[in-house]
Amino acid sequence: MANELIQRGWARLRIAGAIAPGTAAAERFGSFGEGSIMGFPTAVLYGERHIHIGTGTTVNTWVTMAAGYHPDQTGLPDKVLTIGNNSVIGMRSGIVAHESITIGDDVWFGQEIYVTDANHGYSDPATPPGKQLGDHTPVVIDDGCWIGHGSVILAGVHLGKHVVVAAGSVVRSSFPDHSVIGGVPAKLLRCYEPGVGWVRPDGTGDVVPETETVDPEQLARDLALLEAMERDGVPLDQPDDDVAPPPVRR
Repeated sequence: MANELIQRGWARLRIAGAIAPGTAAAERFGSFGEGSIMGFPTAVLYGERHIHIGTGTTVNTWVTMAAGYHPDQTGLPDKVLTIGNNSVIGMRSGIVAHESITIGDDVWFGQEIYVTDANHGYSDPATPPGKQLGDHTPVVIDDGCWIGHGSVILAGVHLGKHVVVAAGSVVRSSFPDHSVIGGVPAKLLRCYEPGVGWVRPDGTGDVVPETETVDPEQLARDLALLEAMERDGVPLDQPDDDVAPPPVRR
């Protein structure tokens, strides 16, 4: 009985503590879109007025989201951390933005993803690296990216649209649209080339041909034309050059 009471109580606490539009916690954000939710409990959350979340986005539990180095830091840009619409931030992920991290629409994080726009230096061997702050370099993760479990996105990275990052990768350089990357450090594994398909960067291996897609509107127009030709007695096996357009009916 005690176990059941604890389970029910914890479930109610998670619901009551979630951040959603209309809650006092959501009002502290720069913007918090309709249909978005941030699960409770969070790991670390501060600098909310510099964090902007779009519509329909889910931020799971135990996530760290930070704008700046500490909660009372002044002089920060209005938008230090921006997450677009319909994105998913996985459980126990950490997004630490000191100046600029932009995450687009329909971006999905696995669990335990870490993203930062700064790092620590080591220019002075006599000073602990933790006390040597590096430069701030913006991070951009464009629309439609998928970041696999346990990956790390470092400062200065720009991932194009629909990039897939393999689980456990450490990304420290930028990659173009429709790339599949992985490794430590992450390297290009495959990339989509229009008219060709998915190819490896060195050209080896089998090229996967692109799949032809059907335009439903064009298909409907073609079917309507065939039906009109059939009604007007135009042979369907006649060469295209000899087929006259169907008469206009008034």
